[in-house]
Amino acid sequence: MRYFAYETIAREANIPPDKLQELRQLARREFPKDDMMYELHLLRICMAIKQGFITIAEAIQAEPAITK
Repeated sequence: MRYFAYETIAREANIPPDKLQELRQLARREFPKDDMMYELHLLRICMAIKQGFITIAEAIQAEPAITK
């Protein structure tokens, strides 16, 4: 099941497929079992990149907010 159209926003933000894959991996590490939160997090990252609040590189380098 898909919850959010983050891929559409990623395209609009000109996020290359390889960088989107890196962002997916980061989000999945934060939300390994919660698909809705995983997609919501990706959507928010893509929107922040699109709106210029953060760069792709900054998003990829950011430390996860959730620690184990």
